[in-house]
Amino acid sequence: MTDRPEYLRVLARDEQNGTAVRLRGLELPGLLSAGPTAEDPVPAQGARLARRAAQAAAAAPSHHRLLRGGEAFVDGELLWLVEEYPAGAPLDVLALDGPVPVHRVAELAADLAGALRALHEAGLTHGNVSAASVLVCEDGAALLGGLTSGVAEEALCEELGGPAGRRRYEVRAGLLGPRAERWPMDGGPAGDCWALGVLLYRLLTGVAPYPEDDLPTLLGAVRDGRRAPAYDCGALGPLVERLLQPDHALRPTAVQVWREATEVLAGAPEPYGTAPPVLLPVPRPEAGPLVPRQRPGRRGAGPVEGEARGGPPRRAPRLPPALLGPLVVAGVLVALVLGLAGVVLFAG
Repeated sequence: MTDRPEYLRVLARDEQNGTAVRLRGLELPGLLSAGPTAEDPVPAQGARLARRAAQAAAAAPSHHRLLRGGEAFVDGELLWLVEEYPAGAPLDVLALDGPVPVHRVAELAADLAGALRALHEAGLTHGNVSAASVLVCEDGAALLGGLTSGVAEEALCEELGGPAGRRRYEVRAGLLGPRAERWPMDGGPAGDCWALGVLLYRLLTGVAPYPEDDLPTLLGAVRDGRRAPAYDCGALGPLVERLLQPDHALRPTAVQVWREATEVLAGAPEPYGTAPPVLLPVPRPEAGPLVPRQRPGRRGAGPVEGEARGGPPRRAPRLPPALLGPLVVAGVLVALVLGLAGVVLFAG
């Protein structure tokens, strides 16, 4: 058996509905893939693995942030797991370029928390929250997959090492390796949220919060709460700190993670740099004011005739309105003087 699970990934298309899918082939040890006789090529253990994975896929709720699992079957030394695969890229590949900006991580956190909330409300645990299980679509949305592969790996550990004990630990160590997200100290929804906290820390800093040199060192650090502080996690630092609490009762739920991630997004700065052209829903005139002048004496009556049609604006009056009052008063005084002068002349 190899140190890490060996997956063969094959892209295909469902012949019934045309949906794009990905087939993951998990390499099985010989005792599960080769029967004692030629008439029994697939023993009962392999069939149980496929059945448990298929049952997990059928029990998962339908959610727009969850990748749907499908059929699971054993073929020779491979357990094949089918999962939908829309256009996108795996998160672990995208994260190879280094730390991800904090507000982009907040978007991913909100998407993944929504997916976990749907699973937890359905009474299910994911158990495989990691960058390799997340698909980032063309529109930037994050979809959480890997549910059936996580179930298959845990079932394989039970088949080879029993439900608990040293043997199962050895099998699990060989399957998963020292990857912090896969080793929470407790299971259930609290374990999923802890793994999400590890993933967010990894995306924000480029490294894991716990040492991953070897599995005993990693498990000792997780057990003792020895980890790097979330100083470099920016606005998500307080949330990451609480997600990584050793006491599961102090960790936020998936609902709380979604709420706090959206609050961080509300404070995101406006986009900067060269922006693509934006088509306005209402065409604007090529020149002239955005708000046309209104006719005098008709407040709120609409644009002046001619301007609404894009024609030349109406000529403004030559005499300023402010001079009209004084000119009227002067005219009246002149008329009175002329009148008095006429009276004097006729009387004299």
